Amino acid sequence: MDLSIFPRLIEEFIPFNKFLGMRAEHVERGRVRIALPYRDELIGDALRPALHGGVLSTLVDTVGGITLWTALENPSARVSTIDLRVDYLRPGKPELVVAEGVIVRVGRSVGVTDMRVFHPSAEDVTIATGKGVYSIKVPKHSMK
Repeated sequence: MDLSIFPRLIEEFIPFNKFLGMRAEHVERGRVRIALPYRDELIGDALRPALHGGVLSTLVDTVGGITLWTALENPSARVSTIDLRVDYLRPGKPELVVAEGVIVRVGRSVGVTDMRVFHPSAEDVTIATGKGVYSIKVPKHSMK
């Protein structure tokens, strides 16, 4: 698959990603980084303040699915979440946050990815980790 389509896919073609302001930082086959710029609306704990856990899980799921998609040869293939686990290790600060996904396994109908969330200001400090299991569907009559 042509990897050059992925930045536009991440940033423009998926309306929810566009709404949140996700940005593709790095795309290669089997490894993707997506950044999410900070906005006040992303705060879930106003007293701390800390990013909402749902925002982090959305970022984890998005980077996991896109990472798997980069490994598929057929551009008509579709990826859907079967199971998503997110472990929140520390609060996300009100600043830019990045998620990185890597492929664990790609099968004929299921793929698995590992994800990690961090702030670029402290890249070695993990905010959350994730594991995603995704269904891979290739239409019977698809482009190849």
